[in-house]
Amino acid sequence: MRDYSGGVTVPVAVICLIAASCGLIFGYDVGVTGGVTQMESFLKKFFPEVLRGVRSAKRDAYCKYDNQVLTAFTSSLYIASTVSSLMASRVTRKVGRQGIMLIGGVLFLVGSIINAAAVHVAMLIIGRILLGFGVGFTTQAAPLYLAETSPARWRGAFTTAYHVFLCAGTVAANVVNYFTNRIPEWGWRVSLGAAAVPALIIVVGALLVPDTPSSLVLRGKQEEARASLQRIRGPDADVDSEFKDIVCAAEEARRHDEGALKRLRSKAYRPYTVIMVAIPAFFDFTGFLVVFIFSPVLFRTVGFTSDRALLGSIIINTVGLFAAVVSSSVVDRYGRRFLFIAGGVSMLLCHVAVSWIMAEHLGKDGIMARKYAEGVLALLCIYNFSLGMSWGPLKWIVWGEINPLDVRSVAQGITLSVTYIISFVQSQVFITLLCHLKYSIFLFYAAWLVLMTVFVAGFLPETKGVPLEAMRAVFARHWYWKRYIKNAPVGVADQEVHQAIN
Repeated sequence: MRDYSGGVTVPVAVICLIAASCGLIFGYDVGVTGGVTQMESFLKKFFPEVLRGVRSAKRDAYCKYDNQVLTAFTSSLYIASTVSSLMASRVTRKVGRQGIMLIGGVLFLVGSIINAAAVHVAMLIIGRILLGFGVGFTTQAAPLYLAETSPARWRGAFTTAYHVFLCAGTVAANVVNYFTNRIPEWGWRVSLGAAAVPALIIVVGALLVPDTPSSLVLRGKQEEARASLQRIRGPDADVDSEFKDIVCAAEEARRHDEGALKRLRSKAYRPYTVIMVAIPAFFDFTGFLVVFIFSPVLFRTVGFTSDRALLGSIIINTVGLFAAVVSSSVVDRYGRRFLFIAGGVSMLLCHVAVSWIMAEHLGKDGIMARKYAEGVLALLCIYNFSLGMSWGPLKWIVWGEINPLDVRSVAQGITLSVTYIISFVQSQVFITLLCHLKYSIFLFYAAWLVLMTVFVAGFLPETKGVPLEAMRAVFARHWYWKRYIKNAPVGVADQEVHQAIN
């Protein structure tokens, strides 16, 4: 396995941090939505019938927020994100990773302004759609930008930074919600409008960073690409070998530019196709929506006041942020598979425990003894720590690193579309499922965690430390996928691959 020259330089650290900050807008939106939808001032203006149900002592505790229009406020973002992620793969080929991040930041900025100024539900939905396009564009570009720019040895740590910023955005939104909840009538406007702050960070940051060498080569700008690579790797680094591999991969990609979808359906690309669909699909069934979006609603369900529900969200998402930071320091030491499996088992146990507590100690009136409600909070903290150490950051790493360059943009678009479609369905029906399944909703997620942990153990090869241009060799030596991939890249020996991933 080639060990390219160059390490962690100041330029690579700065531009990777700017790219990773794209996670701020996604994280802020995810965090702010759940808090705003349980604010009484917001419900009073747009969803008075839901507010009446919340205040009613006769309404089942599990069903107080069951309203399809209210959930459409949350889920509409994911429909727009699905469309934009499919568009982004083609747009990226024209304007590059850096350009698509800039477009996404501008769209998110406009959407946040419309939401803050909303006077009826239609304006809310329009704003959410623009936010969704912004999220779709930035999440398509940022993980690829990080994977293509960071040194192979530290790719996991740098790509994990996207999830760290996502968690930071979520915590920031929770804190904003906690204080704006105390502002009568218009506090929700501050929460929604504050999304403009991370959007501005993305817009300014995208104007300051160069495009990735791979993206520049794909667009025929080889001199700029080499200069960019030299600047990233350091002035004394020998980039000839790495640049040659990037050019070869780009030439191969251009030769097959119009056939990416066809190749992804072919037998030779089946390992990549299966994993790029399975990982996002499984992630959405870890139950992350419970924590990231609906935790304030869940805490209200078990009897917390509005302020305590928002405070609980701050606590569990701060734990998740801490876990993401820890994960960035260990992911390239222990590898992807170990963290996936350990995190899956831990989350599974937490879901089962929360289900038992709610089954035994939550009545229809929504009254739960304080010690049990705090037990639910503690278990969700453990759950979010496990998620932040494993599936949370690792999904971005795996998405960005496994696909060959000739299908990378298209594959990323498909991957994101899968996760956004499932997120849309889940965010639209979660409150209804909570109403009908009650505590069993957590057993539903536990069952999925069993399945996804088995899948990772059997079918996900270890990819830590493997250069992107040699990723095919890892699949070529996997016990199952080797039947589809017969030939590893020239010059990549099994022994060298083994040394890179162990």
